[in-house]
Amino acid sequence: MNIAWVIVVLLIIIILQGLLFNKLGLKGITYKRAFKQDNVFEGETIEMVDEIANKKLLPIPWIRLESKMSPYLISQSEREKQQKEGEMFHRTLFSLLPYQKITRRHQLIGTKRGYYPLNTVSVTTGDSVGFSEVFDSFEASTSVTVYPKLVPMEDIPLPSHSWLGDITVKRWIVEDPFLQAGIREYQQGDSLNSINWKATARTQSLQINKKDFTADHHLMIYVNFDTNEDIRMPIEQPDVIEKGLSYAASLANYAIEQGISTGFGCNGYFVEPFTNTTDRIKPSVRVEPSNSGQQTAYIFDAIAKVKMDRSRNFRAFLQEDIDQGLTKTDIIIFAVKVTEKMEKQIAQLESLGNAVEVVTIGEEQEKGAEAHAS
Repeated sequence: MNIAWVIVVLLIIIILQGLLFNKLGLKGITYKRAFKQDNVFEGETIEMVDEIANKKLLPIPWIRLESKMSPYLISQSEREKQQKEGEMFHRTLFSLLPYQKITRRHQLIGTKRGYYPLNTVSVTTGDSVGFSEVFDSFEASTSVTVYPKLVPMEDIPLPSHSWLGDITVKRWIVEDPFLQAGIREYQQGDSLNSINWKATARTQSLQINKKDFTADHHLMIYVNFDTNEDIRMPIEQPDVIEKGLSYAASLANYAIEQGISTGFGCNGYFVEPFTNTTDRIKPSVRVEPSNSGQQTAYIFDAIAKVKMDRSRNFRAFLQEDIDQGLTKTDIIIFAVKVTEKMEKQIAQLESLGNAVEVVTIGEEQEKGAEAHAS
């Protein structure tokens, strides 16, 4: 009889504590998620910080956080697990004392170019014996942008080394006496009118006012997403297009470092929420040329947020430049193939005063590079 009463009392306790955790388990629970930085390059590690707090007297024996994440933004151990199980969830388990706050740091790897938003986290808790569970979702909006991988300039199959050198010469061809770019030490042959006497007195050596230059020519770097003419068809070689985007980012980075006013464009479109993907006609991606200090970051960010899809075929993309009368621009195009119609549009762009070079990538890369070099 005593054993029976003990069992009854235990069952009552289990039921009561289950009801208690069911009602109060998630009350006073707060959660924050943040990344240590907003962007990384492909292959780099980024730190994600989970912060959960129990702001009540009732202890929490266990609480589980689950967040759906891209398989391209997870830890190494989770990536191996997901390859086996096909899952895409980041899970963390905590236990919380009264008024306790716990912070955990996770090292994630950005394995592929892209924009990765993380909006909500699912929270589950329950009693210590598993009699009941309660579930809710918390807003924890944050995001991380993975820039494309940069490659050395010598790995980019440019038509010739002199081509980029010619652009650099165009950039520095006209010195503008009204644009100041700082000071430098006096060199033999410098005009005495350019001496900065205040800087000379301060440094005890002759200093010259350094002039900036008028940039008549710009550089636009394009990536052609076309692998076929019908934009309703999927892109057949996405890995090759990704390589073209990596080349474009690397070339833009180098050109801007050389002071060349550089821009980027492609016939893809931005991912949501930067483009409404339900729109029938989506704007193509264009970053106007500049050599400002922020231009490299703008181009990296634009390339990272491009969806692997097409807003229009590349012929329509080039036609936009022709219709707008684009001139005095050096254009380099990374493309899987060049069609006859595309060559006609390139000829029109050249007739407007632009210089156009095409670099074929993928299987035809070597053949295309040799043809254009010759």
